[in-house]
Amino acid sequence: MAQMTMIQAITDAMRVELKNDENVLVFGEDVGQNGGVFRATEGLQDEFGEDRVFDTPLAESGIGGLAIGLALQGYRPVPEIQFFGFVYEVIDSISGQMARMRYRSGGHHTAPITVRAPFGGGVHTPEMHADSLEGLMAQQPGLKVVIPSTPYEAKGLLISAIRDNDPVIFLEHMKLYRSFRGEVPEGEYTVEIGKADVKKEGNDVTLIAYGAMVHACLKAAEELEKDGISAEVVDLRTVSPIDYDTVLESVKKTNRVVVVQEAQRQAGVAANVVAEIQERAILHLEAPVLRVAAADTIYPFSDAEEVWLPNHQDIIEKVNIVINF
Repeated sequence: MAQMTMIQAITDAMRVELKNDENVLVFGEDVGQNGGVFRATEGLQDEFGEDRVFDTPLAESGIGGLAIGLALQGYRPVPEIQFFGFVYEVIDSISGQMARMRYRSGGHHTAPITVRAPFGGGVHTPEMHADSLEGLMAQQPGLKVVIPSTPYEAKGLLISAIRDNDPVIFLEHMKLYRSFRGEVPEGEYTVEIGKADVKKEGNDVTLIAYGAMVHACLKAAEELEKDGISAEVVDLRTVSPIDYDTVLESVKKTNRVVVVQEAQRQAGVAANVVAEIQERAILHLEAPVLRVAAADTIYPFSDAEEVWLPNHQDIIEKVNIVINF
């Protein structure tokens, strides 16, 4: 089994599907010879040709429209939005068109489109590059929103997304691209969309997160273990739909919960998880469900982002509150 970074696993997933299905097309700003700003598509144009891996103008709205048109003609587009902070330029194509395609056509048409984009903080990007906008996507019916936390999941989930007949927003946290390696099987395999994963078993408190915050939770769990607190870490992997069966199974075991997101507190995914837990499992709770999230401000300039971003110490603080409630 190969050792890969997340970016390598993502590239490998696209390579697998470009080989597997001639209708798969990869396109976006600078994804051709340049291989994309993070080199996620490096080498794919040389291998599969300019008709299947190609550059577009710097126009996200055009990328979205092209993806819809190609999907209606039987292709499986994999467009890249260079940074997800630029999604506002293509929001009508995604939420107004892709998400509604199956419904508005009575099932005659689908939108098998996988919109890939990097996002997330901690790497000192310029303004509007690091925003966590997954909540905006998760509140739109008709979209699946996937956020992997490991190379293994990145490859398996991306293959599943490309094969899905409905639109998938596939978000890749920039800090995870090259920060570590993990075991990734060669060839094709899939990871189920909409299925959470228990990254660490525990008995005293459940930590629920996705993307880079999964690793912050694992670090917090390691520190908490020294104080005799056993934390279970649940990686959502998909924030729409959310696997509440796995979440509730963990909640009923530990009876205490902290939900963690990098996005601002008002931004949605964590709040929805908290609400669902309170509605479905309130009699199993020994303390209020708490959240760790960023402040409700615009994402700060890079010099201040380490102060602004949630970290494992913030998680430990909230865990101590629910344990001592």
